[in-house]
Amino acid sequence: MGMHGAAHIVWDWNGTLFHDNTAIIGATNAAFAELGLEPITLERYRELYCVPVPKFYERLIGRLPTDEEWEVMDLTFQRYYTEHRVGCGLTDGVPGLLAEWASAGRSQSILSMYGHDELVPLVRGFGIEPHFVRVDGRTGPSGGSKAEHMVRHLGALTGVEPARTVVIGDAADDAVAALHVGARAVLYTGGSHSRASLEGIGVPVVDSLEEAVSEAERLAA
Repeated sequence: MGMHGAAHIVWDWNGTLFHDNTAIIGATNAAFAELGLEPITLERYRELYCVPVPKFYERLIGRLPTDEEWEVMDLTFQRYYTEHRVGCGLTDGVPGLLAEWASAGRSQSILSMYGHDELVPLVRGFGIEPHFVRVDGRTGPSGGSKAEHMVRHLGALTGVEPARTVVIGDAADDAVAALHVGARAVLYTGGSHSRASLEGIGVPVVDSLEEAVSEAERLAA
């Protein structure tokens, strides 16, 4: 196995392992409705989405939401998403990919900007939690970037070197977080960003999680 024994994947959850696009776009449009805004399509969402999320709203409405508007939109989004995530499942092939990576003696973890107290039981409910050495969701207010969370996440892992770590996610922010800690990134086109919006970031872009894992194996070698 050589150096591959030290390889580690940090998985993103929403839009990567968890295929929740329909719940995300529905929740976004429910939040928009609170401000009297027109709904958007998934294609438009994937063209414009960015973090921090208030900047995404600025792209759509031409200005940053006020603190009061942000609070209303965020609460509406979270409420709608919680109701509708039950109709979503894992991305195709995920259980097998996780099992294969683990069976090869490699480690993996989850770092998500979804709330920690909601994330952990969701992962557990799919029966995949044993594949991960750590599952971290967001603590504190929503709307920020993943980079500082990544510092804490990797710092809590024993024997994981950033240089042999690959972050797999669906958003530009996943790549930013990886680079912030000296890790690599692979971005997946099946989630919140279109391929066009990912390709300018300068990291490998793939259309399936199977390709993402193969790329991670190459990068971590």
